[in-house]
Amino acid sequence: MTGEILLRPAEKRDAGELAILVDIASHGFAGWLWSGAVKAGISDTALERGRTMMRQDGAPGAWQDATIADYGGEIAGVSIGYDLDESVRGIAAPHPVLAPLLVLQVQVIGSRFIDSLGVYRHHRGKGIGRVLLAHEIDKANGRQVSLITESHNDTALRLYGAHGFVERARLAAVPLFENSKRHDWVLLTRNAPEGRGRKQNG
Repeated sequence: MTGEILLRPAEKRDAGELAILVDIASHGFAGWLWSGAVKAGISDTALERGRTMMRQDGAPGAWQDATIADYGGEIAGVSIGYDLDESVRGIAAPHPVLAPLLVLQVQVIGSRFIDSLGVYRHHRGKGIGRVLLAHEIDKANGRQVSLITESHNDTALRLYGAHGFVERARLAAVPLFENSKRHDWVLLTRNAPEGRGRKQNG
């Protein structure tokens, strides 16, 4: 129905669109990572690798952790969130660019972590991102919510700030290329209201 935002759990068959939206949410960072599988001969394209990753059963950040926003009869956006547990400490970064992200995640073990939040460009300005973000906050059931975004992503920083997120820490991002724009990864948290939720670690 035109004009109505409908949320639904993602299905495994949505993996292709999930890969596109995750790549959009990360401004091409995910696609760059997935391109390593092309060089290794594992996939024909980066998006094929992304689809394969999104199809994994039980993997953090894959289809089972995703919520889809439908608008006007089509997929318009996605949010992906899950609980960060102690297993994060044992993850070795498969590439140096991921190392600062893992260091930041360790600081918020125990929180609900929003891994991705993306909306197709032609559907922006309709409140879809705000609805998805509110949904992820609700899924935390009063616990701390955390996420990581880029220091130059002013639109995202305004959105998250308006929903009670504050900066917890930041680390310099490892550039993908020599001429890449330098930026920091910014860890944002939204604490549980006083008297609600479990005590957080980190």
